[in-house]
Amino acid sequence: MKIQRDIIDNVLQGEYVHATKYVLDVLEELYEGIPKNKRISFGRVYTFQLLSRYLFSKLVEKGANVAEIGSTLFESSKDFQGKGIALGILSFYGTVDYEKVLSFFETSASSADWNMREFAQMFFRKLIQKWPDQMKQYLLKLTKSKDPNIRRFVSETLRPVKENSWFYKKPDYSLSILKDLFKEGSEYPRTSVGNNLSDLARHLPDRVFEIVKELVSSGDKNSYWIAYRACRNLVKKEPIIVMNLLHVDEYWYKKRVNRRGEYQRDYGKISPN
Repeated sequence: MKIQRDIIDNVLQGEYVHATKYVLDVLEELYEGIPKNKRISFGRVYTFQLLSRYLFSKLVEKGANVAEIGSTLFESSKDFQGKGIALGILSFYGTVDYEKVLSFFETSASSADWNMREFAQMFFRKLIQKWPDQMKQYLLKLTKSKDPNIRRFVSETLRPVKENSWFYKKPDYSLSILKDLFKEGSEYPRTSVGNNLSDLARHLPDRVFEIVKELVSSGDKNSYWIAYRACRNLVKKEPIIVMNLLHVDEYWYKKRVNRRGEYQRDYGKISPN
């Protein structure tokens, strides 16, 4: 009832500023309704997914212009909560007509607000599932962006998480895009690429070993950095293979810096001995 009265009714009447004021309250109430022992799996992100899905379905039921409402709500919102919900609504609309929503994902992916960057990669996966061929070409174009946030968005949205579990059967889909970032010069997207490969290694270790070998043999320092990070999971099971591939005598899969700026001894380190 609160969602209908405070958000949907205001949106349908064109009162977007009033509607966005109530988004935060509804999100907080949804979060409080989650049992504490379930909040790790069903936390803040879950509430954004839940509310945006509900709003989209109700707006469709009422025959509303969802694309216009989502875009106006996005533009009129002053905080990441309102914009995040708007982007969620647009992501559902994008499964019908993706061309009208891509610009909003780019805006969010390049945002200075970390929350919006996370919403962008999370909600975009719906479009990959629905339009794999079209989104592949789109993401390939974005790998050429001058904005490191945009390049990081490409890698993050291709992480083999639950929504992208089909990558394990068809890894060439994501890898054919990621390869354009294998010499990434900026640490922010480069870290994401390494993490992406590290995740993939949980199910496809042999494939990632092949990639690591190629990256190391390229002689490119950024490729080597990615190869090193890609081995964070592999090194725990096959330390000798990993260290031979990387030409190192020890591997730090976690590093903790003390107050003097020095790595704490033996924290997250694996060596042959």
